[in-house]
Amino acid sequence: MSKKLVPDIRFKGFDGEWNESLLNEKLIPSREKNIQELFSKDEVLSVSGDYGVVNQLKFKGRSFAGVSVAPYGVVHTNDVVYTKSPLKKQPYGIIKTNKGVDGIVSTLYAIYSCAQGVYPNFVEDYFNSDDRLNSYLRPLVRKGAKNDMKISLEGALAGKVWFPEYKEQKMISNFFEILAKEILSVQTKLDKLYALKKTMLVKMFPQGDALLPEIRLNGFKGEWKCSPAKEIFKSVADKNHPDLPVLSASQELGMIKRDEVGKIVAHDKSNEATYKRVLPGQFVIHLRSFQGGFAHSAYEGITSPAYTVMDFKEKELHDDMYWKYVFMTKMFIVRLETVTYGIRDGRSISFADFSSLEMKYPDVREQAAIGLYFQTLDKQLRLYEQKLSKLKNLKSAFLKNMFV
Repeated sequence: MSKKLVPDIRFKGFDGEWNESLLNEKLIPSREKNIQELFSKDEVLSVSGDYGVVNQLKFKGRSFAGVSVAPYGVVHTNDVVYTKSPLKKQPYGIIKTNKGVDGIVSTLYAIYSCAQGVYPNFVEDYFNSDDRLNSYLRPLVRKGAKNDMKISLEGALAGKVWFPEYKEQKMISNFFEILAKEILSVQTKLDKLYALKKTMLVKMFPQGDALLPEIRLNGFKGEWKCSPAKEIFKSVADKNHPDLPVLSASQELGMIKRDEVGKIVAHDKSNEATYKRVLPGQFVIHLRSFQGGFAHSAYEGITSPAYTVMDFKEKELHDDMYWKYVFMTKMFIVRLETVTYGIRDGRSISFADFSSLEMKYPDVREQAAIGLYFQTLDKQLRLYEQKLSKLKNLKSAFLKNMFV
């Protein structure tokens, strides 16, 4: 069956089949070396699967260059670099275009300039599809005993590629550049929101011996209270509810319905009669680790009898969403470590361990306001995570359908 030589998705104004050729008709091997050491260790470049050709010092915080960089290859702007370092999704290495300033790379890298009629960024876009990259390199690369790549500078160009005319190459690459900027913008906003949440989980809760947080929501005054956890929470064990949905503990999402996890699990109603009932607003101590070991439940269901279900002694004095975020704070996790022993040997966190901890909290109105603040922040995080996921899926679809 002959290969289809037009993409499924194409910009208007272009027609006709793409041209089949060997890559050695599109790229020219470069053997330029840094013999005169015009480039220093500060100008060593690396190739990243996600970020392309980057300055090693700026990207990794240090230079991994050898004693001398004289043998290093010189990479000019718009040169194409092939690194033979295997990655999980790219076991035969990656191919990227240098979109930044001139620099140098290790002798393990292959460097190429583009032939006339080749738009440099298109080469990277063409090989940004893992399937297309791996399919191209797999027949050309031989792996050594130490998983090293056996392929020459010219040998990496011996495979077939399908390119359109220069004008269409450029339009495709410009489109992917716009998409990359949008992905970066969303990722940057998401990173800032995560950083804000991390900061607020410290500053909106009293630290050390303090009874006031560094940052407080408007309209609230007075010191926070301090009580042992056993005066706030109680352990509950309401069993014999086998018809309720089984809940599983998630470190990130709290208690979730087991049927929604995506795993098919056989139900044994007689066994599940021993499971503990969990109500919305209750907590489950579930993990053999400190991080995320206290899961909040938004559902009614049942969970493993090995877990501890706990509720408030006086519900009217406490807001469950506030305590959900307390249990996420580094301060709480660090303090829990001081009263729990043997957890690294497989012993679960117990309610007895937890109940001796002194817990700080404001009145229920302020608790509710703090809980709402973090709920709103989490909602924003989810929206940006969803947007980022859609953009990445869109990019993957275009990489598949806009090329031959």
